[in-house]
Amino acid sequence: MKTNGVETVTHDVLIFGTGLAGLRAAVEIARKAKDTINMALISKVQIQRPHSVCAEGGTAAVLREEEGDSLDLHAWDTVKGSDFLADQDVVYRFVELAPQEMLLLEHWGIPWSRFPSGRIMQRAFGGHTFNRSCMAQDKTGFFEVQTLHDTLMKYRNFSRYDEFFATSILYKDGAFAGITGIDMATGKYMVIRGKALLIASGGLGTLYGFTTYSQTVSGDGHAIAYRAGINLEDIEFMQFHPTGLIPNGILMTEACRAEGGYLKDNTGARIMEKYAPKMMELAPRDIVSRSEMTEIKEGRGFSRPDGLDYIHLDLTHLGADKINKVLPLIREVCIKFIGLDPILEPIPIRPVAHYSMGGVEADINGATSMRGVWAAGEVAAHSLHGANRLGSNSTTECLVYGGITGGEIVKYMQSGPPILDVPQEQVKSDYKRIYEDLFQKKGKENLYDIKRELRETMDQYAGVFRTGDEMNAGLKKIKELKERFKDIYITDRGSVYNTNLTNAMEVENLLDLAEILVIGAIIREESRGGHARYDFPSRDDEKWLKHTLATYTEKGPKFSYKPVTITKWKPVERKY
Repeated sequence: MKTNGVETVTHDVLIFGTGLAGLRAAVEIARKAKDTINMALISKVQIQRPHSVCAEGGTAAVLREEEGDSLDLHAWDTVKGSDFLADQDVVYRFVELAPQEMLLLEHWGIPWSRFPSGRIMQRAFGGHTFNRSCMAQDKTGFFEVQTLHDTLMKYRNFSRYDEFFATSILYKDGAFAGITGIDMATGKYMVIRGKALLIASGGLGTLYGFTTYSQTVSGDGHAIAYRAGINLEDIEFMQFHPTGLIPNGILMTEACRAEGGYLKDNTGARIMEKYAPKMMELAPRDIVSRSEMTEIKEGRGFSRPDGLDYIHLDLTHLGADKINKVLPLIREVCIKFIGLDPILEPIPIRPVAHYSMGGVEADINGATSMRGVWAAGEVAAHSLHGANRLGSNSTTECLVYGGITGGEIVKYMQSGPPILDVPQEQVKSDYKRIYEDLFQKKGKENLYDIKRELRETMDQYAGVFRTGDEMNAGLKKIKELKERFKDIYITDRGSVYNTNLTNAMEVENLLDLAEILVIGAIIREESRGGHARYDFPSRDDEKWLKHTLATYTEKGPKFSYKPVTITKWKPVERKY
């Protein structure tokens, strides 16, 4: 492979990830700085193709206080939904800013679905005690991304680095200096210098085989932040969405249940009557997913030879008019992918890996421990979601924290930070890791076998229900896969669009993240939110009302803990 040397470019601010959080931050920086700050928009995919477009059901915000909603109620729902692991100061700032974000999108032209009165339509969502999820049919994320992209196009002081694979964060004396990576279209290895960085690279859900995530979502932002010395927080808390389409895992939005869909066992009975009699199908996701898996494990589901046993999501009683009006994408997906029309037949579903509550440790303003680096969106852990995220709070988080971090970066730039010299030893080390170590590998192990086995391991040992013995077996397998990874081979010897090489780096990232998730889950001897253990079935506030922090060392992750911020509500039993 010819890399054509190292190309260096310089910008004021680097935004790594151009989904909802990254685009929202870019708009905030451009409008507050009046287009005077030069930005680099760095995306692994084409700028309008982030995973954010897959968000379907809605975006939560308090817009109807005169009808009984309130900031306190949204905050309480979020804290209770988090199984009391959310930092309550963060939650309250989030709910206060959410309505402003909905109105900004309104002014920027998003085509919200509307009530006959003309007001933004809001639907119910799991764990929310008021219908506060603003919706654009069942394509909310898609329309939000397009609206932010179109708004950004009013500004000019930015450069796009589409299809750029970031490989490391550069730093000097605890301060940000730049990032390295590969321009996939040319094969060039590049250094992009900057005074500030926003990490907005999304989640890590392709750790799992049965997942709603786009296959490009491989935890790259988590991994390079971790290796640069920034802590990862609460990684053991993975959310399993209750309704993943069988057999491919495509998301069947929570809006299906918000609009009146039922979850049924193999006798046709609604399953949630015995688990959450008050909120039924609209209990929080962790509770619904555990309920479904209990039904399946106890033999009341439908069997498949591939092990993807399932239950039914029944929309047939809603009628064609309602489904075509508020769930058109769901109908289209079911017809296209499994040849089933949900107007006529129930949809086969089971819990599916969907969202990471944890991420890069960041404070209430989105700042990380590295000077000049912020994090926003799913990659970040502001301690907003705790142990379980409420549906439709994630797109709101992207908008709120995109706005917050964009504003904070503008303030930082006004303080006059310098452009640091490129730390050449770090660049040489990263270059060597890629082109002399990884690219030159001519071993016997097939990279894609390792990836498949990793995902099978996570599905089997770190799913909805966990035990110490199972997770230790999973950890043993992960360590074995890390050893085998040292003996892989790269068959593609070219430079342009060498996805064989970038796939290898993705797997390297996922192996590190899998190790952190599983070890953190083994150590946490309780059940809380998305982390449910058969061998420790109760929540233990005395020992485990705290956040997990994973710090990089050459020997593997080192774990420590920090307290949860409680300002208003003490933990109580969660009943729905």
